[in-house]
Amino acid sequence: MAGLLLAAGGGRRLGGRPKALLDHRGRPLVEHAARTLRDGGCDPVHIVLGAAAASVRDRADLSAYGTSENPDWAQGMGSSLRVGLAALAGSGADAVVVSLVDQPGIGAAAVARVVAAYAGGSSLVSAAYDGRRGHPVLFGADRWPDIAATAEGDRGARAYLRRHADALTLVECADIAEPYDIDTPEDLHRLE
Repeated sequence: MAGLLLAAGGGRRLGGRPKALLDHRGRPLVEHAARTLRDGGCDPVHIVLGAAAASVRDRADLSAYGTSENPDWAQGMGSSLRVGLAALAGSGADAVVVSLVDQPGIGAAAVARVVAAYAGGSSLVSAAYDGRRGHPVLFGADRWPDIAATAEGDRGARAYLRRHADALTLVECADIAEPYDIDTPEDLHRLE
């Protein structure tokens, strides 16, 4: 079970502060997000960097993880998802759990629940919060080519998930996680 952390955004609504570099518990947010995937049962964990990638590599300890750089990060999450899936294509992973760097309220327990719902190469699983689809999401390896072919803009795999809603398993996580994003300066109080 691979983990894929999308951490390439430039933090446009944060005044150009890349979210991966935000301080959380004394370390860059990207370290916490990657550890969440690992502690939730993912190995290997791969991180897609973009904005300020050199600074992220300098400040964060990412030595336990694979990394890729998305040169087209400004085009949105879809391009980072494609880069990450391509990097994991030869890993032998049966599935990937995709998480976002800016959701520190989602911990390893939610990742583990999503991992536990894996049922084969065509698995399509999403955490849910009060019945609404959220992150992390799990894609069985059989689905990676189609997801990569349709991932675009800031919507990533959203259109793919909508088209395949009948195959999607929702795993309720509202009792163990909070799916808020760190998007604006008003959200920064959620970091510790």
